[in-house]
Amino acid sequence: MQLNKLISRPIAYVPLKTSLNLMMIEKTNFYLNFRSLRKRFFYPLISVITALSLCLATPSSALGVSIWDILFQGAQIIQISNISDKEEVRLGRQINQQLLRREVKLYRNSQINNYVKRIGKRLEAHNTRKNIPYTFQVVQDNSINAFATAGGFVYINTGLIKAADNEAQLASVVAHEIAHIEAKHVVKQMRKTAVARGLATAAGVENSRWVQLGVELGFRRPNSRKAEEEADQIGLRILTDAGYAPQAMVAFMEKLKNKSGSRVPTFLSTHPSPANRVKYLQALVNSKRRKGNDGLSRTAYRRNIRPLLR
Repeated sequence: MQLNKLISRPIAYVPLKTSLNLMMIEKTNFYLNFRSLRKRFFYPLISVITALSLCLATPSSALGVSIWDILFQGAQIIQISNISDKEEVRLGRQINQQLLRREVKLYRNSQINNYVKRIGKRLEAHNTRKNIPYTFQVVQDNSINAFATAGGFVYINTGLIKAADNEAQLASVVAHEIAHIEAKHVVKQMRKTAVARGLATAAGVENSRWVQLGVELGFRRPNSRKAEEEADQIGLRILTDAGYAPQAMVAFMEKLKNKSGSRVPTFLSTHPSPANRVKYLQALVNSKRRKGNDGLSRTAYRRNIRPLLR
């Protein structure tokens, strides 16, 4: 009797289409899990292998650093090369804190700061990194200089503001610095410098080391010629899209080149030749189809920067 009941009970039937769908779901889940595991473990594994090769190639006693320090630093290079916008902003804030504490003094006049911020925000609207909250700060320094660090921080010296003839010229410099951030030049330089140093000088606390390197690269070290040319191209696009006269970028560089004589201003010292850069920029401007003409009034500009002219 029991046997008959078992035989007569209908057998569960799974349609072929449903079975195939289940197989596809399992395959997709496996692929997603594999990608997640690869991202989590593969890159650190590569960094460990790289670090081990450095250890084997270089005697640790000569470097004054243990194998564990080198392995740890190798992992950090992989992290900095794949840094997210959020992580870059956090790093930039820490670099900014160190700069303000030890390297630069901010100019506190509200009229000048608000003016530079207005220019910066106008230009920022035309950059491609929308997740970066840009910060524009005026440095109390009579040298003609400007620089940018990771995470959207731009610094403009009072000396450069006074050297410009009009707003468009000042905007051309701000646009150039925004371009460095858009192209992630600081982050790329950090990775390149760490590799070039063999990871040996990176002993110390993880976070503070990267902040120190960011301060050094942002404030003291020039970008490569390739990075500067890329920043010129991107900066000119941003300047033009914002409605400023692109010719102002060329005019300002020409003025600084002629004014400096044999001594090249700090802002131009990162480039191979001021004269060649002027020619290069002029060629870029000539290639632009749409050209604005805003920001060329010298009178309006001097009125906006009046506190610096006293």
